[in-house]
Amino acid sequence: VKIEKKKYWVHDDWYCKYITVKTPYGDYVEFPCFRWLVDDKEVILRDGRARLPQHAKTRVAKQHRRKELEQRQKTYRWKEWHPGFPMSIDAKAHSELPRDIQFDSEKGVDFVLNYSKMNVCNNVKVTACVLCTEYVMEHWKEDFMFGYQFLNGCNPVVIRKCTEIPDKFPVTQKIVEDSLERGLTLEEELKEGNIFIADYELLDGVTPNSTDPCTLQYLAAPICLLYKNIQNKIMPIAIQLLQKPGEDNPIFLPSDDEYDWLLAKIWVRSSDFHVHQTVTHLLRTHLISEVFGIALFRQLPAVHPVFKLLLPHIRFTIAINTKAREQLICECGLFDKANGTGGGGHVELVQKSMKTFTYRSLCFPEAIKARGMDSKEELPYYFYRDDGYSVWEAVTSFVTDVVDIYYDKDETVQEDAEIQAFVKDVCKFPKSLQTKEQLVEYLTIVIFTASAQHAAVNFGQFDWCSWIPNSPPTMRKPPPTKKGEVDLKYIVESLPDRGRSCWHLGAVWALSQFQENELFLGMYPDEHFIEKPVKEAMAKFRKNLAEVVKVIKSRNEGKKLPYYYFSPDRIPNSVAV
Repeated sequence: VKIEKKKYWVHDDWYCKYITVKTPYGDYVEFPCFRWLVDDKEVILRDGRARLPQHAKTRVAKQHRRKELEQRQKTYRWKEWHPGFPMSIDAKAHSELPRDIQFDSEKGVDFVLNYSKMNVCNNVKVTACVLCTEYVMEHWKEDFMFGYQFLNGCNPVVIRKCTEIPDKFPVTQKIVEDSLERGLTLEEELKEGNIFIADYELLDGVTPNSTDPCTLQYLAAPICLLYKNIQNKIMPIAIQLLQKPGEDNPIFLPSDDEYDWLLAKIWVRSSDFHVHQTVTHLLRTHLISEVFGIALFRQLPAVHPVFKLLLPHIRFTIAINTKAREQLICECGLFDKANGTGGGGHVELVQKSMKTFTYRSLCFPEAIKARGMDSKEELPYYFYRDDGYSVWEAVTSFVTDVVDIYYDKDETVQEDAEIQAFVKDVCKFPKSLQTKEQLVEYLTIVIFTASAQHAAVNFGQFDWCSWIPNSPPTMRKPPPTKKGEVDLKYIVESLPDRGRSCWHLGAVWALSQFQENELFLGMYPDEHFIEKPVKEAMAKFRKNLAEVVKVIKSRNEGKKLPYYYFSPDRIPNSVAV
């Protein structure tokens, strides 16, 4: 079916969902569109059946696929926003984006309203109505709460099992023996798997925010040693605030003066906030999902089954990232106004993180195992891991079902020139896929990263970061170089001022909100697929996700700190905020 639209003097963009044609025999054939017709535009639609390129037998069908991709590659162009960053879309502003990937009017207004609320401190009413937020405000000083956040807070991806104390962190048996509860030596506790570490080495050497000449801001690069006590709780037992050991870089302990220890923990929480916002959240969900999205539009035609499968999971991602580059992480944006890594530090952090970034680190089970955090017996309260496994398995099962419909054997994957071009267009990742298993894993990574992983590290921000001392976005005094010199006044003066706190509160509130008409994982109202087997796979997927919701809800009952960020009914399909 060919649709032609002529431009008139009035604004007359038309969004076409689908066209249904009744044949002379009384049958109905559906032609999915789901795109905008802008100005003088011609769109040629194929019927809704998904087809691989090697199954396009006629010259017309092959030519149509080729022309569609040629046009898309002119429209969706790569651009390097900063050296060392993942590639992004070639557009300076949201208005320059292709109409098909811009926010719809409702979503666009929503974002503008949210951003306006970030700008006015008085509009952010901090009412402790959320159970988690209230609990954080009451218990943030406690070592248990500090340790718990490494497992189930906003950034549950930094902690790893420690098998050997690094030379740069000279912790000895004598230093921590009062914190070890089992009567074992430090070396024995290491061998038993009871010692964990959080190392913020990425922050070492990053330039602090200097955009405000009236306020000095500081960064640290702490190392925190954690201990699993006899109650299976993760507790901090030693903190060093800078990477290089020395007399002016003491190791702080729970037995130190109350305010010395509290300030050391605050510095770790502030450092965790920077790594979370810039690496865990921005780089590893937003920017990576945009790369997948651009490559998808450039290399897969609308008739390709993988295009149909992935499109809902990159919905509005390029748009939100373009808005972010336009208003949030740009010069004089929110990062500069509120965060200690503003003014370019956030750029340095992404660049440093990209040097060690790997494709395998996006595979959820492998990432958990690489940190030595995979044993449920050793860490029974790591809900991020447990729920993440459940969602990963559900997504993998769904993707497997869809792949099996269109790819009968490994050779079919190898012969799919379009899927190979898609994979190759995503820089620094595998150059090709050779088996169905590899294809399933790749597509699972794309969907999981854009949906579940983003939800897990984004929507808890107000819960965990709205109480400023628990996640300071910046610090106004340098890390202490001696013990015994810190009092409450010094701590208060170290924390952000009112203005930066307001910017921070507005941001974490806005980023934690679902949209009014949010599409959650498994919801596919736009019927890109018309085949019955795919619709059956979708129904099975929703059923599996509902079971995950039920399990999580049951576990959370009666808990003072429920963990629900991986609950599928709270996981949007895509990175869109």
